[in-house]
Amino acid sequence: MNFSSFASAYSAFLWATFAIALVMGAVANKTNFCTMGAVSDLVNIGDKGRLRAWLLAIALAILGVTIMQAAGQASFDSTFPPYRASSLIWFENVLGGFMFGIGMTLGSGCGNKTLVRAGGGNIKSVMVFAIIALIAYFMVNPFPGTDKTLYSELFLGWIKVFAVQLPVTQDVGALISRENPATARLWAGIIVASAVLIYVLKSADFRKSFDNVLGGLVVGLAVIAGWYISSGIFTVTADGEKYTILSYVQNWAFLTDRPGKPIEATMNLQSYTFINPMGQALGYASSGFAKSLLSFGVVTVAGIVLGSFLWSLISKSFRIEWFASFSDFVNHFIGGILMGFGGVLGLGCTIGQGITGVSTLALGSILTLVSIVFGSALTMKVQYYLLDEQGFLRAVRLGLADMKLMPKPKAA
Repeated sequence: MNFSSFASAYSAFLWATFAIALVMGAVANKTNFCTMGAVSDLVNIGDKGRLRAWLLAIALAILGVTIMQAAGQASFDSTFPPYRASSLIWFENVLGGFMFGIGMTLGSGCGNKTLVRAGGGNIKSVMVFAIIALIAYFMVNPFPGTDKTLYSELFLGWIKVFAVQLPVTQDVGALISRENPATARLWAGIIVASAVLIYVLKSADFRKSFDNVLGGLVVGLAVIAGWYISSGIFTVTADGEKYTILSYVQNWAFLTDRPGKPIEATMNLQSYTFINPMGQALGYASSGFAKSLLSFGVVTVAGIVLGSFLWSLISKSFRIEWFASFSDFVNHFIGGILMGFGGVLGLGCTIGQGITGVSTLALGSILTLVSIVFGSALTMKVQYYLLDEQGFLRAVRLGLADMKLMPKPKAA
């Protein structure tokens, strides 16, 4: 899509991002698309319907990225967040994913589900949203009057020693073939996406579930669309030169003869994720809604909440929901904290890393996804055994035994 001015190009970029998020929020509410729910269904009742919806979204997103990079539409080596960075922060991926998995279980949903529930009138999710936003913002932005962030104070001094510097980018294709990563990426994408699709679609029950199919389709296509609009909107200058939004901002002074830049937000290639954008939304609001901070992430948050709200009105499902008890409040409070820290450390949530990041076949994204699922599943197991009046450590051991990760402890 070509535009004659940067203002019109950027406006189209924001509106397209918002419109897709609006649809995604409405569909997620209507279909109950929920990644935490997918893990819960699998762990507690053995149902794989929502898990297959999640996997369908992943497969579609992988296919979309595979086609886009093969066609030369975009390069995914410099995205935001940097999914394919050559520095593999594996410990942050694992720790952040594990924390996020615990947090989303305690907080009744991942980042996307938190926004969807908030749009449907759930006050508990509004509180979780606020906690995530506050932590995510100060994990990457300094406290007022200082140069210190939560990340620099709590993690930087010790966690970076675990990073591994790779000779190539960390995606599967580049790791398989340093000499010809383009071909390896093509075949890796086709093979992985096809295998996942076969697993998903072989279930007759899943194919008959309209909501699960719709949810997976819309979320997967939304991630592809996010990648497309952040790479396929151009400003065409009077002399015929084409600039992406990022390259135009980088050349702002040269192209406009005006100092400064109109956008402070990162404009690298990106698609849908929710933890960092919650922090961006807080920064945007606290700045007095400065136009320079209006970004992909900010309009994503607004679109998801509004889309869910509109569907809840159409379906007459909007209702105010408060905490059932003090322990319910504590669980959601702790869940929000863990999701805020974990989502930033792991570079994303169940959609930001679990679908958007995995669509690039980045090793760190895969590690984060596995760690999220493990953290969530183990938390559910522990909660179950605590209800059975088991001690915490014994509940953990029983949970790990159920997951075939250690021998079952002897009866107390």
